[in-house]
Amino acid sequence: MRAIYKFFFRLFGWRVVGQVPAELKQYVMIVAPHTSNWDFIVGLAARSILRLDIKYVAKKELFRFPFGWFFKALGGYPVDRSKSTNFVDAVVDLFKSKPEFSICITPEGTRSFAPEWKTGFYYIAQKAALPVVMVGFNYEKKQVEVKEPYVLTGDMNKDLEYMKNYYRQIPGKNPEQGIR
Repeated sequence: MRAIYKFFFRLFGWRVVGQVPAELKQYVMIVAPHTSNWDFIVGLAARSILRLDIKYVAKKELFRFPFGWFFKALGGYPVDRSKSTNFVDAVVDLFKSKPEFSICITPEGTRSFAPEWKTGFYYIAQKAALPVVMVGFNYEKKQVEVKEPYVLTGDMNKDLEYMKNYYRQIPGKNPEQGIR
C-alpha cells in the first residue's frame, strides 16, 4: 500500500514534512485541525509513507457492520463517546503492556468546530509519561506536518495553549472549522 499512497501523494501534490524520531517507541500523536472526512485518508497515507505502526481511536459507530472489520484492520480502536468510561486507564495499560505502541487521537473529537478539546490524549500522555507528537494536515500547502515530540510540562492549560497555537497556523480542509 505504501507505493500506492506515495503515488497518490505525488499525483495530488502532497508531501510529508518532518518525521517521528526512529528511537521514539511510544508516544501519543494528535492530529488537527480535523475538519473533513478526507483527513482519515490523508492520515492513512502519511502513516504508511512514514512507515508508522500507529493505532487510532474513533467513534464506536464506525466499527459497526458492515465496515467495522475494515476500521479495525486499519488499526482502529472504538470509543463510546456517549458514556464516561475508563478509556484513559485502558490506553495507559496498553502502553504498559506493549514496548512499541503509539496511538493517534484528534483532540477536537469531531470534524465540526470545537472550541474546547477533549483532554483524554493529554491524560494518557501524562499518566504514561509519554511525549506528544503533533501532526497537522495543511491543505493549503498540501502537506502533512510532523512536529518534534513535545514533553508535557504538567501545566495542562499552558501545554494545551502551546499546542493550539501551533495548530492555529495550519489551515484544514475546511478552515472555517479550524482551531481558534
